[in-house]
Amino acid sequence: MTMDAQRVTLVSGGQPMAGRLYPALSADGPAPAVAIIGPMTSVKEQAPMRYAERLAASGFTTLVFDPRYRGESGGEPRNLEDPVAKVADLRAAVEFLAGRPEADADRLAVIGICMGGNTAVHAAADDPGIRAVAAITPHMRNAEADAQWLGGPEAVAARLARGRRALARYEATGEVEYVAAVDKTDPEVGMPGELPWSWYQPQADLGIWENRYAVQSDAVLLTYESLTAAARLTKPFLLIHGDNCALPDQARRHFEAVPAADKVHLRPDTPHLAFYDDPTAIATATGQIVDWFDRHLGPATAR
Repeated sequence: MTMDAQRVTLVSGGQPMAGRLYPALSADGPAPAVAIIGPMTSVKEQAPMRYAERLAASGFTTLVFDPRYRGESGGEPRNLEDPVAKVADLRAAVEFLAGRPEADADRLAVIGICMGGNTAVHAAADDPGIRAVAAITPHMRNAEADAQWLGGPEAVAARLARGRRALARYEATGEVEYVAAVDKTDPEVGMPGELPWSWYQPQADLGIWENRYAVQSDAVLLTYESLTAAARLTKPFLLIHGDNCALPDQARRHFEAVPAADKVHLRPDTPHLAFYDDPTAIATATGQIVDWFDRHLGPATAR
């Protein structure tokens, strides 16, 4: 599926962010609107765009964007992974949609994919303009999750210390320390392990994505958690996350913490990375999201 999008610029934290806006097809007036944020280190041309096109075809005005420090967006240092900034970036995207004539400001929602799932939960918990949220195979965050992900509490502590040293160096000298974002065997990269490498490295080979990670990212990344945000989430919450996805026990824990009166946890057998680019998995998940948003935002017009 290929669809024309408008190139747009929005602002977060004083920095320009590059986005693509997909107006709802066949919409008669402002349509319900969705902002999408993707996985850790990702850019808009990856998984977010695949969902955006399908949602626009289903009657939703949809916005994808590069968070600060990455892709076509501004911000220094480059390739910084800052989860706190990403929450602000997603809220800025929702505010941008609220001011667009293609979007109904009273019918706004967010979607987060993988690590973007905890960002979406956090943004929706605190932003009154967000009416509903969907998280697709979210990588949820707390100390226990980080230990599972990175090889134990000692490994997390070592990475945090390294990140803080890199941040201190940057603040003192302006010099940025980088490692690869993915590598098949090196545990010191941004996203260690063969699984992320198997998907991201081909993206780097195609020139879609840069395999580089600012080490100082860990100074913020490894002090961030999403469980307390989940405990504040009162918006309708759709979680798509099965046992073949990353950290399923943490996804269940977060879901149980959400106090929203209307929440649903779908548990497909789909492997984690299939939600990034497999047409069948994306079509199924998008259909479930469309039904969820129709229910909570009011039905979109295009089908």
